[in-house]
Amino acid sequence: MTTWLSIGILFTFAAIIFVLYRWGNMKCIGVTPVRTFTFIAILFTSGLDVGLIMFPLTEFAGYADLATSPEYSFTNPLAIEFGFWAFFIWAFYFLTCFYFCVIEPRVKFFEIPLIKFINNLVIIGTCAFTAYLLLVNLPWYLPEIGDGETVVGSFYLVVFAVIAIAVYSSTSIRYVRILSLGSSWLFMALIALMWSSAFLSDSSNVGEFFTTFALLGDYFANLHSFVLPLNDYHEFYLYWWFAWSIMIGQFTSRFVSGLRTYQVLVSMMVFPSIPIAIWFTVLYYYSSNGIPVTGFYNLAMVFVGMTFVINSLDSLVRLYTDNLNLTVQRFGKLKYVLGNIVLLGGLTMLFKLDFLQIQWVGALAIGLILGCFGYILLAHYRKVSDIKRSPKANIVDFNKIELMN
Repeated sequence: MTTWLSIGILFTFAAIIFVLYRWGNMKCIGVTPVRTFTFIAILFTSGLDVGLIMFPLTEFAGYADLATSPEYSFTNPLAIEFGFWAFFIWAFYFLTCFYFCVIEPRVKFFEIPLIKFINNLVIIGTCAFTAYLLLVNLPWYLPEIGDGETVVGSFYLVVFAVIAIAVYSSTSIRYVRILSLGSSWLFMALIALMWSSAFLSDSSNVGEFFTTFALLGDYFANLHSFVLPLNDYHEFYLYWWFAWSIMIGQFTSRFVSGLRTYQVLVSMMVFPSIPIAIWFTVLYYYSSNGIPVTGFYNLAMVFVGMTFVINSLDSLVRLYTDNLNLTVQRFGKLKYVLGNIVLLGGLTMLFKLDFLQIQWVGALAIGLILGCFGYILLAHYRKVSDIKRSPKANIVDFNKIELMN
């Protein structure tokens, strides 16, 4: 599995370099272009899930335990956490976003029936894994319900309610946009709340935030160390990112609105990384100084985490139902909602029983990426090499929107 993952990573970064060299200054226009801020909000909230909110506080201590994990000794826990979640690995999303925006309309690899089936298995499996992560982390964040370790009945109800809301939200693109912007503002508010509590108190000062934030510089000094897997846990993360990469690229490519290729890359790597860096800095300060995160703060984190899950799931449910023609228009809203709730709820339980693993889903995604490259070389090399602009239909629609604005 490690060798397969390494092949996928090295190919991905080689492909990114080629895309920038060949089409770096080309304008990218999706089928449903939106304003740049809305695009960034959709990207950020669709490309992240509850793990961003809930994982760091449970992981910092493990990264600091060098006796157990000496491979982390080259840097500090904050830089490790940032390296697992931000900057470099968002380039995965850039590659797939560019592909679906510019190349896929010409080659239609993902329209091949078998490929479409496998791709939608990846999407559905990752949706269920997102719900599973919420389920298994609730005991740690809501110890008042249960014993703080065991998943109890109340947590199942919470997760199934989140799935139900997400499925209902996916019935209209209007809800997707509202949730994306709303989730972004909620996350900013959570950061501001916990930042002010930590650094505006009598026992602290703003200078300590900047001192802690400076630790992130070690990530950039050791960027090369994060390319290939450090250990099994880093491998889990990287497979997880690959599992997301195709579907997030497929979804976000719809909303690109005239950014040049290099600007799409910068947007994807930099803009999401800024709030992630601030958020992780705040959480690391809480962790390293033994400041308890209880009561209202726990509830606020869980609420924002659930909002992220709803936002991620509704985007992905809409994606795979469109791909498979399992739409509201075809089946009606009631059958659509109930069918997707049963499907995602059942798969969530399979992850809970360890019957499924996200590494398998990520491995399938790598196979699709490599297979797509081979298909282009064999069947559409000339067509792809001649690309000089986004699909003509998208450009026409974009120009109409610009005129109306």
